[in-house]
Amino acid sequence: MGRLFDAYVMVDWSAASKPTTGANSIWVGVLARDARLKMAYSAVNPSTRLKAVEFIEGIVGKLTGRGDKVLIGFDFSFGYPAGTADALGLDTSNEPPWAAMHALLAGKLKDKPDNSNSRFAVAAGFNYRISKGPFPFWGVPARDEVSTLATKKGDFAANGLPEYRAVEAYARAEKKAQPKSVWQLAYTGSVGSQMLLGIPHVRTLRGSLPDARIWPFETGFRALDETALDGVQVVLAEIYPSMVTAEPEGGEPPDAAQVRTIARHYWGLDEKERLGAAFGPPQDWAEAKIPQIEREEGWILGV
Repeated sequence: MGRLFDAYVMVDWSAASKPTTGANSIWVGVLARDARLKMAYSAVNPSTRLKAVEFIEGIVGKLTGRGDKVLIGFDFSFGYPAGTADALGLDTSNEPPWAAMHALLAGKLKDKPDNSNSRFAVAAGFNYRISKGPFPFWGVPARDEVSTLATKKGDFAANGLPEYRAVEAYARAEKKAQPKSVWQLAYTGSVGSQMLLGIPHVRTLRGSLPDARIWPFETGFRALDETALDGVQVVLAEIYPSMVTAEPEGGEPPDAAQVRTIARHYWGLDEKERLGAAFGPPQDWAEAKIPQIEREEGWILGV
């Protein structure tokens, strides 16, 4: 059968509010064939999110232009816990909850060339729509705390939305990884701000790249093979680089080492014809939960 993909573009995203490079910034790793048809790795460190998306569009356009199938991975969640779209009052009569949420975020979150953004204000507004108080989004510096957005976590046990998506609950229970809640916006390991500022760009890339699909929303939460990817040139997927151990080389920052390592990890699985199965649920997964994964929550590739 051979590999499903010819190139692997892995992205370590950032919610920085000003241009930055080096540690704790955006890293884009590209593993693809070079002029000698050998797999070669390279990385770039864009200073802003807009520059990162411009680079990704350019490199993926070149790769697909020569006929490559490309896997793009972003290290933030693509969906929210089941029930979020309803809690926000979104119209899902003509589109699934995940698409309604992506459209909402694209309309609310606008990156500026200097990386400044309004993510805390947007999260506070969402909290007002959902609970009229500081729930479910949480985690901001004290200077940004308002009546509808607090520094500390609210009481999820007493409210209607779960703290974790199914994938985070599963990964934690099985000790595969320790992903944070999508609602947490700040502090160590948090992913909430990256989501707010990343999902709009995923939506943009989905529309600008040729024959692109977002997994698992548009592919199904199932193992993929050549037949399933017929006519598809680009798959965008959620990744969790910390699942694999990364050893920095030559003084590279940890984030840079992680995108390099996860790119080679997926390539290695693909070489062994094992990557396709990673797009489906775990063997012990309850089928009854698959619809919520496909319609709203999403999943981490390889968990």
